[in-house]
Amino acid sequence: MKRTANAVWNGSIKEGNGEITTQSKVLDKSPYSFKTRFGDAKGTNPDELLAAAHAGCFVMALSLILGKEGYTPDSLEATSEVTMDADKLELTGSHLTLKARIPNISKDKFMECAKAAKQNCPVSKALSLKITLDATLVS
Repeated sequence: MKRTANAVWNGSIKEGNGEITTQSKVLDKSPYSFKTRFGDAKGTNPDELLAAAHAGCFVMALSLILGKEGYTPDSLEATSEVTMDADKLELTGSHLTLKARIPNISKDKFMECAKAAKQNCPVSKALSLKITLDATLVS
């Protein structure tokens, strides 16, 4: 299986701008720029897209792991906060925050499954940065 995305950039780094399009066209010529990445201009940026990919992949992996253990989650809500050291232009971490509603699971089993998903989701495996997790089981 292969997936593609396309990025176009025009101009200098600070005054230029670009567009990102995904194979599915969910993002179709979505704007991005220096100001969307390092400021508060409207549009997306690579870091935000990586965070979305990480959060989405993590909850899918957790759902798979839970299913193998005999649990079906009512809901899994994850946020990934990707951090960049702007001086070094280096992504330094992804912090996952999870709120889960899973019937009949112990807190220990929940944490075991959440940690396994954090380590083994395909996006986590692809990242060479520190990944941390705060997981909460809600009723």
